[in-house]
Amino acid sequence: MKKYQLGEFEEVVMLTVGILYDEAYGVSIKKEIESRLKRGVSVGALQTALRRLEDKGYLKSREGEATEERAGRPKKYFSITAYGKKAMEYTKSTRDELWSAIPKVALDIKIVSN
Repeated sequence: MKKYQLGEFEEVVMLTVGILYDEAYGVSIKKEIESRLKRGVSVGALQTALRRLEDKGYLKSREGEATEERAGRPKKYFSITAYGKKAMEYTKSTRDELWSAIPKVALDIKIVSN
């Protein structure tokens, strides 16, 4: 069922939009991902992912109020659509099924320190 497929970064972005709810805009999404995952996120990669997710119908955007600190430009806020929720649920159930299919012995690995 490829129509609901999310890439790893797309999934992270979708989950972060959900976490931030009404405060999900570019800079807040970037900061939240970097804070939670301890990994850098380029503005370009994030903007590309947001645009792609919106094009797929998984996210929708709305403009906020224009602010002086942004030279009169409004923030663009994102929210998850019903279709996006289905994609997230499909991704989660697929991952859960894969995790459940791993035999316990396969993950019973001892860590050896040097």
